[in-house]
Amino acid sequence: MNKHKTTHSTEIAAIRLDKWLWVARFYKTRKLAAEAVSGGKVHLNEQRTKPGKEIKIGAHLFITKDLYQWNITIVSLAKHRKPSKEALLLYEESQESIDKRQKQIALNREKKALQDHHKEHRPNKKERRQIHRFVRQ
Repeated sequence: MNKHKTTHSTEIAAIRLDKWLWVARFYKTRKLAAEAVSGGKVHLNEQRTKPGKEIKIGAHLFITKDLYQWNITIVSLAKHRKPSKEALLLYEESQESIDKRQKQIALNREKKALQDHHKEHRPNKKERRQIHRFVRQ
């Protein structure tokens, strides 16, 4: 009798940084994740790194994307991309990081509202007629 041990462990010891960023849904593709890491937008344990760097549970990441920043600690690793609710379970974010990002989101909303409010619009046909009448008088 030949018995084979088959263990289907979902836990893995290490994973590439670019792949983890993709799995955790910080980037839509691995290529975008790799470009961000290469461009210095992702720091591992407060140092620049390469996309192929193997990361483990407990690693500290500082991610800058657009105008937002995340300060997170990896608590789980996964090989495959899953729904966003499950992706949130892969890391823990510091409360300071959450507060800072919420302030930035609010600031961006205010800024956009002011820009939209002050944006000049082109006069429509009715307004153009009124302008022409006014200028002629």
